[in-house]
Amino acid sequence: MMSYGDPAKGSHEWSVGIDEARPFVRRAFEAGITTFDTANVYSAGSSEEITGQLLKEIAPREDVQVFTKVFNRMRPGRNGAGLSRAAIMHEIDASLTRLGTDYVDLYQIHRFDPHTPVEETMEALHDVVKAGKARYIGASSMWAWQFAEMQHVAERHGWTKFVSMQDQYNLLEREEEREMHPFCAHTGVGVIPWSPLARGRLTRPWDAQGSGSRADTDEFGKTLYRQDEDANRAIVDAVAKVADERGVPMAQIALAWVAGKSVVSAPIVGATKEHHIDDAVAAASIELSADEVTRLEQAYTPRVPSGF
Repeated sequence: MMSYGDPAKGSHEWSVGIDEARPFVRRAFEAGITTFDTANVYSAGSSEEITGQLLKEIAPREDVQVFTKVFNRMRPGRNGAGLSRAAIMHEIDASLTRLGTDYVDLYQIHRFDPHTPVEETMEALHDVVKAGKARYIGASSMWAWQFAEMQHVAERHGWTKFVSMQDQYNLLEREEEREMHPFCAHTGVGVIPWSPLARGRLTRPWDAQGSGSRADTDEFGKTLYRQDEDANRAIVDAVAKVADERGVPMAQIALAWVAGKSVVSAPIVGATKEHHIDDAVAAASIELSADEVTRLEQAYTPRVPSGF
């Protein structure tokens, strides 16, 4: 749901408003997609507002799962960002108001907060769950040792533990395979990767990579996928070849690769065109062969993790 919001608010100038978003959300639900992920910071809260309004229009609350996040700056002052108890308690109520619901199914920390004691964060999240404002809690991109520390603190105190990790994972960024994903697999944590299509780089041939409203204004996106462009090009070429052989769009192959990993519960996809949803749904039915997986993976090179 990051694609939907008021483009005049926040830093997502490429987001689309509620009227443009409506057919995508309805099409997704009709295709069997029932989980909708947003964050308080997306378009300065307006993504949550659109999410809440559109879900009310298409389904009873119990038929959908609503995810949101907390961490980034929403207000001035020390507790206007981060994961202090004061920030979490304020932001969960603000998110629920914007979403128009009494609870979220998954409340995620958007990043690790090095300025707040882990005990303070985990106890506050536990209290959010015990108050009935969130069914479960999850985390997003951080070092594996940080995630392990937070889980250990929760377990030691008998507090609620994270059930999910939303991290960056795609054919151009596989560093989570080294530590985070083995830890999640070993401890039973679900993985719901963001950017499974590498900001669109895996959806079109390398020479067709171009500019657009999002590419031109997405400052965070500009920091990603800048390492080893020769390897990246070879990977994109491999996706294009496999897709051509199967007679399907490249996006379906890239998504099928992510979804085919046993540690992955489901990739998180955005849609601003109808075929984006169609490709996501179709990818669930594609089972790549061992040879195809090898061809897609063989050009990858180690790189410094990004997106934290």
